[in-house]
Amino acid sequence: MREDIRGLAFDLDGTFYPNYRFYVRLIPFVLKEWRYLLAFSKARTNLRKTFRDGNFYDLQALLMGEILKRDGALVKGRTEQLIYRGWEPLFKKVKPYPHVRETLSAFKSSGLSLGLLSDFPAEQKLKYLGLDGYWDTVICSEHTNRLKPDPAPFRELARCMALPPEQILYVGNSVSYDIIGAKQQGMKAALVVGPLGRRRRNTGNADFVFSDYRQLRAFVLN
Repeated sequence: MREDIRGLAFDLDGTFYPNYRFYVRLIPFVLKEWRYLLAFSKARTNLRKTFRDGNFYDLQALLMGEILKRDGALVKGRTEQLIYRGWEPLFKKVKPYPHVRETLSAFKSSGLSLGLLSDFPAEQKLKYLGLDGYWDTVICSEHTNRLKPDPAPFRELARCMALPPEQILYVGNSVSYDIIGAKQQGMKAALVVGPLGRRRRNTGNADFVFSDYRQLRAFVLN
């Protein structure tokens, strides 16, 4: 086992499963609520770029309300219903990548600390994916009032894992959010590349690139 890695942390969406397996189930929602989804996306892009004081969910609803020309309080409630709670049941039918569970089990059995940092609430998704029960730390970056790749979520992750950043390997599927965000805070980073992205050239200076979770297991444990 590598002596320079004492903990692994993971992104969730697109990291434990190919994104297309979720997106195909999201099509009915997109067709019906595309204006709402577009406002949600624009608000989060704004919040990634510009820090604003205040509660993240209130700020997100305020920005969405401005885009949709609706009351922010009503938008906040509808976002909770449609997106945060509404999307979670879709994960009951999403199948993770092969070898994810046995890889997490191997890391756990080896005494490594396991953390998860996602830009969305993760606990219920993990249950639906059959990936709960492995974790020492589960963090939603929204609770830090910032989204990846901002430093705040990664710093909070390291604090909760009680490890220096240089001893954490962060695993994700996004160069812009996961790899760059983790590397900027001194963490090691591994990029998982799905079936549609195996020829990608931009890896964000990731320490390891893999397409099979058995490769990640060997990189860390062998």
